Amino acid sequence: MAYKITDECLACGTCLEECPSDAISEGDIYVIDPDKCAECGACVDACPTGAIIEE
Repeated sequence: MAYKITDECLACGTCLEECPSDAISEGDIYVIDPDKCAECGACVDACPTGAIIEE
């Protein structure tokens, strides 16, 4: 099950640094590429706003 970044994203970059698969792209709201996502949950644990949810 891949993860999704919601509108709560502040684009702080914390998840980007934690992703071992480089599946997260920068933008106004960051985006997770489901094809690259290893479903490890590191981004979920790192997100200070709880903006990353299971899809």
